[in-house]
Amino acid sequence: MRIALLTESGYPYDTGESGLWCDRLVRGLAPHEFDVYALSRDARQETGRRPYLPPNVRAVRTAPLRDAAGETAPFARRTGYGRRERRRFEAAFAELAHGICAGDEESGAGGSGTGESWARESQDREPGARESGAGRFAAGLYGLAELAREHGGLPAALRSEPAVRILESACRAPGARRAVAAATVPDQLAFTEQLERALRPLSLDWYDETDSGADGTVAPAGGGLALVDLCHAASAGAAALPGLLAKRFFGTPLLVTEYGVQLRAHYLAATGAPLPTPVRALLAAFHGRLAGEVYRQAALLTPGNTHARRWQEKCGADRARLRTVHPGMDAERFAEVGEDEESGDPATLAWIGRVEPAKDLVALLHAFAEVRRRQPDARLRIIAAPVREPGAAAYLAHCRGLAEQLFPDEASGAHAVGENPVSFEELGGPEAPTLEDAYAASAVVVLSSVVEGFPAGLVEAMFCARATVSTDVGAVVEVIGGTGLVVPPRNPKALADACLALLRDPERRYRLGAAARARALELFTVEQNLAAFRGIYLELLSHSPVRRRTSRGVPFAHPAEAHVPGSWADQPVTATAGTGESDA
Repeated sequence: MRIALLTESGYPYDTGESGLWCDRLVRGLAPHEFDVYALSRDARQETGRRPYLPPNVRAVRTAPLRDAAGETAPFARRTGYGRRERRRFEAAFAELAHGICAGDEESGAGGSGTGESWARESQDREPGARESGAGRFAAGLYGLAELAREHGGLPAALRSEPAVRILESACRAPGARRAVAAATVPDQLAFTEQLERALRPLSLDWYDETDSGADGTVAPAGGGLALVDLCHAASAGAAALPGLLAKRFFGTPLLVTEYGVQLRAHYLAATGAPLPTPVRALLAAFHGRLAGEVYRQAALLTPGNTHARRWQEKCGADRARLRTVHPGMDAERFAEVGEDEESGDPATLAWIGRVEPAKDLVALLHAFAEVRRRQPDARLRIIAAPVREPGAAAYLAHCRGLAEQLFPDEASGAHAVGENPVSFEELGGPEAPTLEDAYAASAVVVLSSVVEGFPAGLVEAMFCARATVSTDVGAVVEVIGGTGLVVPPRNPKALADACLALLRDPERRYRLGAAARARALELFTVEQNLAAFRGIYLELLSHSPVRRRTSRGVPFAHPAEAHVPGSWADQPVTATAGTGESDA
């Protein structure tokens, strides 16, 4: 089977959790061939060193969603289209703009023009949906995509004066969202600039039917999306746009996996963005409409946890097409620590992760002050990943200052050197050279977050057979089950009580740690993740027509061998051809 893996700011350049998951998927499903279509927002990703890719990656194609360094795209007064193409653009963009600006209750606001080739969109929707905000957004999106595919020129048109006038009209139309009605011309210019970047996948040359890289090598161009059997998007944002168009143009089924909800990430990022309120409202509306369309068109959605699943349902996803697939994590590296569940200092609490305000280390420090008052020998180790996020260094400095105020250096005697019971360490440093060492040195692992998606750190602690105390956020309860203690967020007193309960009861701590390890090995390993996607790929393909072109030298239109990796053109069909494992 040939699969298009669609990513945004992730694989194959990013080594974070999303990149690791994609890498494990590709390597674990080696009998399948993968074409990677990567959207990049960072020039360092495009110019940086790409990790070694397995041989079943046929091609990697990258497209930037940004302007070149030091360059701002000019405001185009002319689109470069002829009269007919201008009419098509204005009609399609009016549908898109009115769909973005329309409130959720709006159904039936008029638009400017019906377009030509995207009118058939209404045939695939329920009666009345064509005039809804979501229906108009979809009609405009596909109309712009078809125009870009036939004539190009879409980036200049989206930054043109007619586009701004159409957007202004949509913002002031009856039924428009209240927040966008106050948008001024500078706001509309700022939004069209952001919109043009977001819609760049519509103008890419990924939708042709040419092929290359058939020898299995990684080529700069590996053919178009017309040649793949399945599109697998790693998020429902911009990464899924090429998958939407592949389904529209070629009928290719779309699978969307979300371990962190992209729409939620956009909402959180917009809160602190230095943009006027109307621009943030327009961007939020655009991403909401896009996510809703992706959820409606996907053949199957695989959220990584119930928290993500609830977000998808609220955005219009059909429950019948939702299937939870937990992330797969490497359990082998923690096997030695997990088998020695009694290792670690029995009076030590550990917090391990990325330092940021959402982790609420301030509440953790106040909770530990109560722990220390009631159990003077307790210690807290804050082991942080290397600081990369903007503002993380300032937050870490603030937490260090608070720890110095709450816990002055204490000495056991008049001639002893004072020592602080709270230590701040960096993962990879001499105190905690590896994650395994960090978990092995503690008795209880604490998570104090106020915002959390899938708590990968908790799963690692469970692999290490460590008892945990966590706040009830995100997917924590789903992950922990009954194998750890869960308290409300922003409640230092409850956090302290739970930590003390485990520090003072070793038998309970060991019992919970063993149960946690058994649960993690059952639900969160790489093997269970690969098994789930292996079955999903075959299921989706079984309900879709085969689109692969006939191989040269094979006397059937679509033989069974067409789905077996490798080229059959120059190989004789022998008894050994059917040996070996194949998942297609």
